[in-house]
Order: sequence, then C-alpha cells, then structure tokens
Amino acid sequence: MDAHQTDAALRLVELGAVLLGLGILTRLASRIGISAVPFYLLAGLAFGDGGITQLDSTGGFIDVAAEVGAVLLLLLLGLEYSARDLIWTGRTHWRTGLADIVLNALPGAAAGLLLGWGLPGALALAGVTYVSSSGIVSQLLRDMRWRRNPETAPVVGILVIEDLVMAPYLPILVVVVGGGGLLAGLLGAGIGLLVVAIVIGIGLRNRNVLDRFIGLRDPVALLLTVLGIAVLAAGFADSVGFSGAVAAFLVGLLLTGQVAETARTRLDPLRDLFAALFFVAIGLSTDPAEIPGVLPIALALAVVTIATKHVVGWLAARHRPGVIGPLRAGALLSARGEFSVLVAGIAATSTLLPSSFQALVTTYVLITAIVAPILARIAVPLGSRITRVPVAGQVEQLAGGSDINHSE
Repeated sequence: MDAHQTDAALRLVELGAVLLGLGILTRLASRIGISAVPFYLLAGLAFGDGGITQLDSTGGFIDVAAEVGAVLLLLLLGLEYSARDLIWTGRTHWRTGLADIVLNALPGAAAGLLLGWGLPGALALAGVTYVSSSGIVSQLLRDMRWRRNPETAPVVGILVIEDLVMAPYLPILVVVVGGGGLLAGLLGAGIGLLVVAIVIGIGLRNRNVLDRFIGLRDPVALLLTVLGIAVLAAGFADSVGFSGAVAAFLVGLLLTGQVAETARTRLDPLRDLFAALFFVAIGLSTDPAEIPGVLPIALALAVVTIATKHVVGWLAARHRPGVIGPLRAGALLSARGEFSVLVAGIAATSTLLPSSFQALVTTYVLITAIVAPILARIAVPLGSRITRVPVAGQVEQLAGGSDINHSE
C-alpha cells in the first residue's frame, strides 16, 4: 500500500471514528434529556489543540463541513418561514423583541468593553449573549411535547425577530472584527437590510419565485438544487463581504409551500450531520487550557443572561394564565447555541480579538445549553410551588392552545 492509500485509509478511519463517537454522544444526550450541542463542543475540545489527542487527517474536511453546517442551519431556518410570517411576527412581537435586544445584548457588550476588547469584542459578545438557540428550542419543544402550549407561539415569534436582527448584525460584525471600522460596518448593514427588504418584497408579491424553477417531480434533484443554490449564494455573499449564513437564510425564505416542505424533509438529516460537525469544529479550534481562565466570566454572563431571558419570557407569555407559561418560555429562550457559535467562528478570523474570546463563547454556550433543559424540566413543579396549585391542575390549565407551524 503506497503513501497515498495509507493517508486515505487513515482519513476514513478518523472520520468514521468521529461520526461513530458523535452518534454515541447524541444517544447519550437523548437518554439524559438534554441537547447534544454541549457534547459536540466537548468532543471538539477533546480532539483539538491541547486536548486528549489531535485529529490530523480530517481537520480540513471538518472545516469545510462546518461551513456547510452553518449554511444548512440558516437555510432550514429560512424554510420554516415566509415573508408574510416575518411581517406578521414583527408587527405582533416588536415590543418584546426590542426588550430582548436591550436586556440580552447589553450584558455581552458591557463585558466585552470591561475585558478591554474594544468595539469588536463588545459587538461580538453582544451577539453571543443576545441570540437564543433555535435548534435547542426546537429540540426541547419536541422532547417536552410543548408545541401546543399557549406560550410556544410567542417564543417562536421572539426567535423569528432574533433571526431577523442577525441579517444586519452579521455583516456589521464581519467588517468590524476584520478591522474595517464602524462606518464600513454600517455600510455593510445597509446593504444587508436592502437585500433583506428586496427578498421580503419579492416574497410578498410572488410567493413562488423559486418554486417554479425547482419543481417537485424529482425529490433528489430538488435536494441537490436547493442545497446548491444555498451554498452558491453563501459563497458569493462571503466573497463580497455579506454574511453567507444570512444569504442561505434568504434563499430558504424564497421557497414556500410544498417545495419548502419537501426540501425540509430531505435536508433535515443533512442539517443534523453537518451541524454536529460545525459544533465539533468550534471545539477543535478552542484550547481547553484557556477555559479555566474564562470560566468565572462565562458563569457570570450565564447567570445574568439566563435571568434576562426569563424576563423576556415573562413579557412574551404574560397574557397566558399562571406562572408556568412564563417560566417555560424563559427556560426555552435561555439556551444559546448555533448563532452564538457562529459569531465565535466569525470572530476567530480576527486579529483584533484574543483566542480567549473563543474559549469564553464555548464555555458560555456549554453552560446555557446544559442549564436550559434543566430549567425546562423544573418549570412545572417550580410554578406549582410558587402558586401553590397542584401540578396536574397547572398542566391541565396550560394544555390548551393551537399548534404552530414552525419548529424553530
């Protein structure tokens, strides 16, 4: 066997071991009843620089897979909504959405300034603490069977607003952490807002703008076409300084009806696979030796922002009966995940931020992603104790409400 065959065999062995390990971790997380995201991050920490061992042969593949994972996360998110959904959500939940920005972005921004990281650090950390994890919320809604709960629809509305805020935020972040300055970042945000407005306008006027081109006759062709369009759009967007992730979201937004439904069904397993590698890649690029130094800061940020997310949960669900609804809403919103890690990935390319930034974000995401499911599970007994109403009565009281059309 020559050297090339040996290298190829080693790459396959490493990749197979990584995927098998992730499968075992996912099953373990399911048994415990928490999101698998913390396990993926821990796996990356274990096999990156300073970990137990280092992945040498598959590092390049995982880096590319991580970029595809970010595209798929945002593409699937866009497929969940239509332009009309976004307009309705903005009109209905804008006050709570504004409170969400103020309460949760400010702690991160303040921490970035206090740590001496200047505007780039403040802006990046504000995004990390602001955005809840749509993926973890979706998983919790499925696992806890809360999709029909009265507080679920307002929570989804908050998530939609957060995703919309990312459209102008990510281009600004890319420019600022790259050393372009705030003015250039605002220009990038203006371009981002213009593109979003154009896409929403097209979606409102012609809801089948891409559906006719893609078609439904061959599901495999649909899968390849949708994924190809999203990756192309992300690549072109990145090349001109626009966020590739937001570009993928906008592609998903333009797909509606049966095409969007079929694309979601076909792309869901791919999203899960590449998203897992996306989280692993973040762990691989984080030095575990830096975590103890940032742990107190991560814990403090987690305590503050979990509390502020519960305030947002109360604002979103305050018209629902009892306290269990607001407690569950706050627990759902507490978890940070894919967007926070995405911000860390963007910041990792900057020379303006220290490597400890990535360690801080990874630690913070680990804490919130573990604590949020625990808070979700104790919401009912805690609410029952607060109101001194039997748990069964509270559950029966809150069991009504119509299902929602969005899983994230």
